[in-house]
Amino acid sequence: MANIQAKLQELSDEFTKLQKDLQEAVQSRQQLEAQKQENLGVQTEFAKLKDDETIYKLIGPVLLKQDRVDAESTVNGRLEFIDKEISRLETGIKEIQGKVEKKKGEIIQVQTAAQAAAGGQAPQA
Repeated sequence: MANIQAKLQELSDEFTKLQKDLQEAVQSRQQLEAQKQENLGVQTEFAKLKDDETIYKLIGPVLLKQDRVDAESTVNGRLEFIDKEISRLETGIKEIQGKVEKKKGEIIQVQTAAQAAAGGQAPQA
């Protein structure tokens, strides 16, 4: 019986770690999604600008004039990077979810075996 308890504790610890990993991955994805929305907002603002308007970039406490093409290129590059990172994280999230479900199944199997063993021992006592 102690062996089954140790196995359950081990599986429970692994399950908890997987849930923590999943939560961290989801949180990272949410941060990337927020950054994506911010950059899409900047892209929308660029579309509204007239050709003769000036773009400034905040670097520390200073606003520096920036070329429009460079600014648009930077934002587009950021959006591409963010999209790739979101895709990578989504793949990781799916993998972790699969591992969580597998671990949950293992825990249920061990619990069922423990209950069956306990049920089989009770009449003999």
